[in-house]
Amino acid sequence: MTAEEKKAQKEKTKTEKAERDAKNPAPKKEETKGEGHELSILFKKGDNFSKWYTEVIVKSDMIDYYDISGCYILRPRAFYVWERIQNFMDDRLKVLGVQNAYFPMFVSKAALEKEKEHVEGFSPEVAWVTRAGSSEMEIPIAIRPTSETIMYPLFSKWINSHRDLPLKINQWSNVVRWEFKHPTPFIRTREFLWQEGHTAHVSEEDASAFVRKILDIYAATYEELLAVPCCKGRKSKDETFPGAYFSETTEIYVP
Repeated sequence: MTAEEKKAQKEKTKTEKAERDAKNPAPKKEETKGEGHELSILFKKGDNFSKWYTEVIVKSDMIDYYDISGCYILRPRAFYVWERIQNFMDDRLKVLGVQNAYFPMFVSKAALEKEKEHVEGFSPEVAWVTRAGSSEMEIPIAIRPTSETIMYPLFSKWINSHRDLPLKINQWSNVVRWEFKHPTPFIRTREFLWQEGHTAHVSEEDASAFVRKILDIYAATYEELLAVPCCKGRKSKDETFPGAYFSETTEIYVP
């Protein structure tokens, strides 16, 4: 092909492209401006943390909102994280001889009143069932804010001698604490999933040593699995768990 023929072929190709473009014009800039908008984060973390956080957890398909304030839908991606936490911890708990069980979510009023000091710290957040269908219940039933008052009466039944110790029970469950402040998904919600372990030992020394082994598992879960730094230690007297002799803790650092 001569130089002139090549030039003619090039011009022909150019003309054909121009004709195709004329028949199928590209969208105008203003028409594509919002493209992908549903996935973009409109708020900056440093400018408006609350709205930035809400956008992140909703647009990443982690959370959806529910028509009861303070309760949220854990979408599959969020529940997958919970499953990974369960698997990570459960394997390590079982190595220590901990067994899983499940206890009812309802607590009798009598059981709560037996542990007044313990329940006192939760009483403003306890949710009560007062009606069954159209009938008022003679005695209201509480929805567990925690499970000591449900589990410990059974412990006294199961433990008959030192040969029954140590007793190491764990449950993966949900609790309800009717928080009236500012419910926030994953941070503070009215119903939430959690791990709750309760054990009984021959001596205080044995119990305290076991607490620290569990704290090591918590710390590993935060740091090795979730990449969240934490600090282990003993809580102050004012922060001690209601009814407890002392409270050990793993405190995490989040914005």
